[in-house]
Amino acid sequence: GYATGANGKLTMTAGETAPGLYSGSGFKVRAGFQYIYSLQLFAFSISNRIIDFGTLYSGSAPTRTNFLTITNRSAGGYNVTAFENHPLQVLGGSSIIPNVACDPGTPCTYTSANVWQSLTTYGFGFRCDLINGPTHCPSDFVTSSYFRPFADNSAGQAAQQVMYGNVATQSAQVQITYKVNISASQAAGNYNNVITYIATPTF
Repeated sequence: GYATGANGKLTMTAGETAPGLYSGSGFKVRAGFQYIYSLQLFAFSISNRIIDFGTLYSGSAPTRTNFLTITNRSAGGYNVTAFENHPLQVLGGSSIIPNVACDPGTPCTYTSANVWQSLTTYGFGFRCDLINGPTHCPSDFVTSSYFRPFADNSAGQAAQQVMYGNVATQSAQVQITYKVNISASQAAGNYNNVITYIATPTF
């Protein structure tokens, strides 16, 4: 049956004498277990796969956003991790925009966010904000001024959690905000890198 209450919803099966999966010519019977959820796909989507900051100016610190969305009716939870292939690097050259280390006195690392508000703090970083659904951003993103750099795969840094949930859900979404700030001495050129997101169901 299907039951609801003030604090949750519950589906249940009971009374089966021969639970299991049975199949024959042209049919399958799923009896006795919650097989209905196995028919639901685990899906992950990114709203915009190209983030373009345009022309950068020293001290302007522009931001861009996209949305990460999970559908996981087939799993008990999920985990999304991310890493960059390298810091923002000029095409065909060696100049980079470094990963942000956050403001003086409030240092951040790829595993721990901290305050980044100063326009004289340079680099590239991101933050996570909850939009909807039973999902979570990592707890180190305390306020909207907290950022951290992506894990740098070229430096051997392991992918880090950017979104997670502990229950099945039809739709859960977070917003990722990217931020970059350059100094007046930053070399001119077209800079880019690749951010990889990995969504994994948990059971």
